[in-house]
Amino acid sequence: MTFDDNAKIDPSRVSRRGRNTGIAAGGGGLLVIGLFIASQLFGVDLTGLAGLAGGSTGSDTGQDQQLTQCQTGAAANASVDCLMAGAADSLDTYWGAELPRLGADYRSTNIVLFTDSTDTGCGGASSSTGPFYCPPDETIYIDTAFFDELTTRFGATGGPLAEMYVVAHEWGHHIQNITGIMNGLDLQATGPSSDSVRLELQADCFAGAWVGAAPTITDENGVAFLEPVTDVQIEDALSAASAVGDDRIQSATQGQVTQETWTHGSSDARQKWFLIGYKGGPDACNTFQVATP
Repeated sequence: MTFDDNAKIDPSRVSRRGRNTGIAAGGGGLLVIGLFIASQLFGVDLTGLAGLAGGSTGSDTGQDQQLTQCQTGAAANASVDCLMAGAADSLDTYWGAELPRLGADYRSTNIVLFTDSTDTGCGGASSSTGPFYCPPDETIYIDTAFFDELTTRFGATGGPLAEMYVVAHEWGHHIQNITGIMNGLDLQATGPSSDSVRLELQADCFAGAWVGAAPTITDENGVAFLEPVTDVQIEDALSAASAVGDDRIQSATQGQVTQETWTHGSSDARQKWFLIGYKGGPDACNTFQVATP
């Protein structure tokens, strides 16, 4: 999707975290913890790529820079950081209206953009962790270099909607957290019908629901944030969903598919549930009530 150049964007929910060189004290152990938590529970399953990605000597300074330059749709169309800010404003507006309609209270989340590595409420995270949502601090963390990985390593077609799909998926985890969907799940179990997979597929469905509504979501002046979605853009989002399917990643990293270890769902399932949300909205996203998600 493309932003309307005249749309007004509130960038306050997204910040860019600076970094310096050198390992912070205890950083190595924290990165392992962060990789495990994000991959097994909440983020994109990239554990098989940790060795390929290599160690990072980057450590964040803890200084978050506000994206004051990202206040228009034109800026969102010109910069990936501003694209994240625009997507966040649209997502926040959407869920701020949608959750009360569904009978639940809403509170917002924030996105931290970082380079190489950073500290989070879930421990340390590195680029190899992939984008993820951390429930303890209710924050989404993204190294935007991951968007290049989607195309160069995983073979996705790329494009703005593919990148915004990733953000919308992580925002979906925030919705699951604040509504209690995450409570009581067995997130240690794995396999195509496990709670972990159902949680991830529901987040894909929530992402699709936002995409379906996105052209109707407006800024404070009544201007739609985003222009109508095209078939090509939907294909880009589906390509991104397929690229991070468990079967696709396992084939690329270990040369075989082992369904019993899945934590995020197959490429086909991830695409299917994105489309279910896109066509049916969040009401259609109960992946926990179907025999096989």
